[in-house]
Amino acid sequence: MSELVLLAVGIVVAAFVGVNIGGSGTGVAFGPAVGSELVSKVVAGGLMSIFVLFGGWTIGRRVVDTLGAGLLSGNPFTLRTSIVVLFFVGGALFVSNVFGVPASTSMTAVGSIAGLGIARGTLNQGIALEIVAWWLVAPIVGFWVSAVVGRYWYDRLAAKLAIDRSEGPPAHIDRSGRIPTIQVAAGATRREVVGAGIVIAIACLNAFSAGASNVANAVAPLVGSGDLSMNAGVLLAAFAMGIGAFTLGRRTLETMGNDLTELPLTAALVVSLVTSVLVVGLSGLGIPASFVVIATMSIVGLGWGRATRLDRLPETPTERPAEIGAPVESGDAPGAIDDEDGSINVADLYEPTTTARVILLQNAVPVAATVGSYLVFLAVPSL
Repeated sequence: MSELVLLAVGIVVAAFVGVNIGGSGTGVAFGPAVGSELVSKVVAGGLMSIFVLFGGWTIGRRVVDTLGAGLLSGNPFTLRTSIVVLFFVGGALFVSNVFGVPASTSMTAVGSIAGLGIARGTLNQGIALEIVAWWLVAPIVGFWVSAVVGRYWYDRLAAKLAIDRSEGPPAHIDRSGRIPTIQVAAGATRREVVGAGIVIAIACLNAFSAGASNVANAVAPLVGSGDLSMNAGVLLAAFAMGIGAFTLGRRTLETMGNDLTELPLTAALVVSLVTSVLVVGLSGLGIPASFVVIATMSIVGLGWGRATRLDRLPETPTERPAEIGAPVESGDAPGAIDDEDGSINVADLYEPTTTARVILLQNAVPVAATVGSYLVFLAVPSL
């Protein structure tokens, strides 16, 4: 097979990986905003595409260097090895998207590359251990920061921001004129509109961080082998991720926006902010951040933190609701949880069954990619 045909195959496989990454990452970046009915799935796909390109074009180059050159010593990437590595990344992510669960693209990509390095004895153990260490630390930080917010500050934060939802989206696009304009919905308060804008802005920041962290997962092997330039690789990955945002992203938006947790605007703001800060910081260090895992653990942490508030009953009898699940009046204790329907319901905070399925697949997919890559490169040394 000629090198030109192999390059075409490599580009197709890289694009396939990018599509699956876009489908996986969109659910995490915009799941809170879509679940809170702030934006539609189409708008989420469009914003995801734009900010992924920004993130990949700027910070994402550092992560491409890490995966394309730093993780493996020497120059182990050839066009053939790049195609095989990307095949495992794309195949594993496709399986996760079929199940509607966004898998960690960084863990899957690093695992596939590490499988090559272990089989060939070229794995840079120092960098690999540094990456794994951050994978362990970042989700824990995300969980506990969100849990602390949910347990101690969530209700005060919600009251201060006053971004409880009214019926329907707080704003819509008016296309009646020659130039479309954004119109505030009838009955929407100014604080609600501002709060919704903040949530969408942080979702865009999440998309930026997804591009910064994940473009490397689609094209780093091809850039590392010298078959694609850095600019061409970033553009290819961003374009493919945009396609994935409009297609496969619809399923993961359902999972992250609706099934995993019922997110009011304040919760969406907390999860998005914690995730974006951690991922952008790690990407700036050149670490391929586990974007999906951090966001998922932040959601679980926030739900757990809010659930544990049920054990912290007010000190005086006059501040205590008659029973768990009874309506909470606006004048009740500052520490009480006042959900949108006026009652306390642990089942509304997060869904344990869906959460367990998400976390299980997030770990199983990278392991499968790593083992598969290792076995193939070990069995076929000529690749």
